[in-house]
Amino acid sequence: MNTGLKEHMKTGKSLQVFDPITPGRDLSAYIASVNGIAVLTPELELELAKQYYYDGDVDAARQLVLAHLRFVVHMAKTYSGYGLSQADLIQEGNVGLMKAVKRFNPEVGVRLVSFAVHWIKAEMHEYILRNWRIVKIATTKAQRKLFFNLRSSKKRLGWLNNDEAEAMAQDLGVDAAVVRQMEGRMSSYDTSFDADADADEEAIYRAPAYYLEDQGSDLAGNVEDAEWEEVTNNSLMMAMADLDDRSKDILNSRWLGDNKATLHEIADKYGISAERVRQLEKNAMSKIKIHMEA
Repeated sequence: MNTGLKEHMKTGKSLQVFDPITPGRDLSAYIASVNGIAVLTPELELELAKQYYYDGDVDAARQLVLAHLRFVVHMAKTYSGYGLSQADLIQEGNVGLMKAVKRFNPEVGVRLVSFAVHWIKAEMHEYILRNWRIVKIATTKAQRKLFFNLRSSKKRLGWLNNDEAEAMAQDLGVDAAVVRQMEGRMSSYDTSFDADADADEEAIYRAPAYYLEDQGSDLAGNVEDAEWEEVTNNSLMMAMADLDDRSKDILNSRWLGDNKATLHEIADKYGISAERVRQLEKNAMSKIKIHMEA
């Protein structure tokens, strides 16, 4: 290890203790920490890269990653308009940075930051596409390119007119119809299939699940059954109203109450025989049947 590297490690004490992977809960503190890490000189960066590339020196790779964390933070800020967590974007970008360090060839003659930008963007783009919508908005390579170019190329919030769509399609090498299709996807929004548990009655009726047809339900049959039950109950109540009080009580006790009474219990109540109770019950049932069939 040369003198320059030793001196850098002496002055860059934060490099030895800082966690390069997770921004943590305090994003401001994380950003302040990475901005406090010393920037590598071209010579020192080249030496560290060679140590890792040829000797597999993991500590050298760590030094390279730490020194470029500020660049990941800077790139994450450029994607703030997607409404996603900046801490998560930084974490994904850090993964891309580590992949870049692992593949960096110091003999190519470029700075690490120029090589790493592709890997950092790739990880951030993948994270955005996975989390921007519940339904993935872009699946093919062409769709992904169009998504990010369309986001950065739109000059206003409104929909593109024909000339703008044609110009953008020409710039991106796609058909104008593809541009409009992607614009429509980007302008859509996610909605829950079922209503929220605390939703009011109006919100419940707007949920997509409420408009699905129940294939196992016979709507006409349900309405018919409900009407028949209502008519039957009304007729029964009217027929019961024409009975004497004892006959009403016998039918209620024998058939309509929660706790069904026996013939002997009713006989003891009225001081008559069980056979007499059966006869009164039969007569009452006959009267109700005649009334309901009328």
